[in-house]
Amino acid sequence: MYEMGQRMLEKGEQPDAEAVAEWLGPKGSKWWTQMLAFIAENYPGVFPTDDWMYGGKKYGWALRFKKSKSFCTLIPERKRLVVQIVFGAAEREKAETILLELSEDVREAYAQAKTYHDGKWLALVVDRAAILADVKRLLRIKRGPRPGK
Repeated sequence: MYEMGQRMLEKGEQPDAEAVAEWLGPKGSKWWTQMLAFIAENYPGVFPTDDWMYGGKKYGWALRFKKSKSFCTLIPERKRLVVQIVFGAAEREKAETILLELSEDVREAYAQAKTYHDGKWLALVVDRAAILADVKRLLRIKRGPRPGK
């Protein structure tokens, strides 16, 4: 039996849409689909849509969105979606100006996120609409949408 939060660890081949949907389950799959739609709508043609990376036996598969620098990473965990965002120093300053407007769970995760030489690594479990809305706001800080979006 799989535990909630377990990662997709099978190295054999990168996951396809069907495997991800099955792994995430109906609720997680809903958030996954909404995140992909948000990125496609607001950043058309900016990021490759198939930039899967395998992080080894400990971290498994993740879908990375990166141009010249990291935008975000979608991590399919068993029955839930995790979105990872790395904020550089300037991005942290901007994010911190809106923290009080974000949900308590996001503020707490931000406060507990580790800061390394390359930035603050924030991982958020997207399990309700408020968290998804907060993720979208934070991503707009990370990189503004294409004009007209």
